[in-house]
Order: sequence, then C-alpha cells, then structure tokens
Amino acid sequence: MTIVVTGGAGFIGSNFILDWLALSNEVVINVDKLTYAGNLENLQSLKDGDGHIFVLSDMGDFANISELLKAHRPRAVVNFAAESHVDRSIHGPAAFIETNVVGTFRFLEAVRFYWNNLPNAEKQAFRFLHVSTDEVYGTLTPSDHPFREDNRYEPNSPYSASKAASDHLVRAYHHTYGLPVLTTNCSNNYGPYHFPEKLIPLCIHNALAGKPLPIYGDGQQIRDWLYVKDHCSAIRRVLEAGQIGEAYNIGGWNEMANLEVVTILCSILDELSPRQDGVSYIEQISFVKDRPGHDRRYAIDATKIERELGWKPAETFNTGIRKTVQWYLDHQDWVENVTSGAYQNWVGKQYGA
Repeated sequence: MTIVVTGGAGFIGSNFILDWLALSNEVVINVDKLTYAGNLENLQSLKDGDGHIFVLSDMGDFANISELLKAHRPRAVVNFAAESHVDRSIHGPAAFIETNVVGTFRFLEAVRFYWNNLPNAEKQAFRFLHVSTDEVYGTLTPSDHPFREDNRYEPNSPYSASKAASDHLVRAYHHTYGLPVLTTNCSNNYGPYHFPEKLIPLCIHNALAGKPLPIYGDGQQIRDWLYVKDHCSAIRRVLEAGQIGEAYNIGGWNEMANLEVVTILCSILDELSPRQDGVSYIEQISFVKDRPGHDRRYAIDATKIERELGWKPAETFNTGIRKTVQWYLDHQDWVENVTSGAYQNWVGKQYGA
C-alpha cells in the first residue's frame, strides 16, 4: 500500500511523513518542488528502505504527476503543497495564484484521470485529502463564535484568497466528478522544522542571536495555536474515517494574542538558555508597523472532528511551546543551514534593518 504526500519537505508535510512512517509500514511518495521552505534535511533521519521515496516535481506538472500516480498506484493523496506565508503573498501574490490555484487545478486533473481508471474496489477506497487553513474564513471580532465548518468564506489576503480558491476547486471536483475528497482547515501550527519566517521560530532565532523580536502593531492579534504533531494526528484520523465530501476544522483550543505568545516564549528561553547578561529576552521585543489587512482574530471550533471522529489535541500551548523551544535549542545546526543569505534578505525587506 502506498500514499502520495505533496509538499512533504515543508514544515507540516515533513512532520506528517516522519510520524506516518513511525506508525506505519505504508510507503510514502513525497512530491515536492523544494522552494525556499522545502528542506529535505527535515527528513534526514529517514534512511534508504524506510518507506520514503522522494520525487522532485511541481504538483502542477500534469504529465509528471500522471506518470507518478500510474507507477505507484497510491490508495490516497494528502495535499500539503502550497505557498503559505501571508507576508510573502502581499509582496508577491503571483506565486500564490500559480501554486495554490493553478497548481491545485492541474493536480486535481491528474488525480481525477488516475482515479477514473482504477478498478472499482480501488476506486471506492481511494481518498484525496486537501490540507487548508482557517484564514479562508476571514477575521473574527472578540465576541464572535470560533470558526465552524459552515462559516462563510471571507479571505482577506492574497494567500487566504488563493487557499479559498483551492478549497472550492476540491469541493467542485467532488460534486462534479465524484472525486472522493476530504478537506481540513487548521489553525496556526508551530513545532519542529518550522521555517524561521513565522512568528514563533523567527522570535526564537532572533532572541538567541541578540536581535529584536518584531511584533506587528500592538501585538493583540489573536490566533488559535496548534502543535504540529497534533495536526498530523488529526489528518491521519480524517484520512482514516472522515466522511467523503466533508470538511473538518482542526484547532488546538489555544486562543492567544501574539504578544502573549512571544512573552511566554521569552520566559522559557530565560529558563532554558538565559542571556549572559542576565536580562530577560522580553527586553528584545520590538513593535513594528502592522502589515496591510492584518486579520485581528482567528479561532477554530474543533467540535465536529472530536464529535464525529474522536480526535482532540494532546498538547496544551504550554506543553507544546516548551517542546518547540527545546527542539530549536537542540537543533541549532538545522537553523543555521536554513537561515541562508536569501532568508536574511527576506527578513530585512519585511521588518526593516
């Protein structure tokens, strides 16, 4: 038995593959085009013969994907591949439309033709799981109920608009062609192998380097924080037992303002790797100009996946963030390897000198 994972060298995809192969003997075909955030070093612990086959390819390459599906005959596809950074989508939206919209369309076409030609039993068992985000729902006021699966889509950034479009394409391929799809919409992930442009890994990296910890605006933007290993376990459960055509919101039940997240992170660093001068890392917090169209609050109501599939997160924010900080302290070589000149140029462009 085989599954195909797209974007498997990225943050969430690589965690999913590592967890999958630790729990299963089923072979994973990892399709990734290795953009700046794709890093095979994330999967370095997998040796030859561990059930991981890497294929360098764009998911939007119809011919290549068609050949791959025909050769490996997967029983399922898990689609992580996406451009995913809001800030980058503001500066360069074209890549997000090309990958998240056009790429998803071409990938769906390849999968549809593969699925249509399967023997009936394999066709009935096949699943296409599309991994998406809570950002497609837009923003919430402080008094609004957290996002449910039936919330209206109201994306506010080029990134979230492109992901909303991909969600709609996946839905359409189910209702029009019968493709057996599942969609998951997750809250903000954090944990090992997170590329250091997002809030938590960026602040860990900057803190240890003695640099400012940039906080947008007043730092009161609220997010629901989900430990990446919990996200991976939820995806496995949806793939196993989710109802075809349904969407499942995956959240950590951890609503927290960005400033509070960074303050907690600093206190853990003060304990585990204190500054030589004895001053708290909190003193490095620096407020910068807010980004355009910054959504004020996201929150996930993960009741449906718990009620229907019996899943709930294993980590609280306090346990998950401590594991995350310790991982980065223990893997400074990984951080040094990914923080290349190109990354430094990006940080300078986004946050200023």
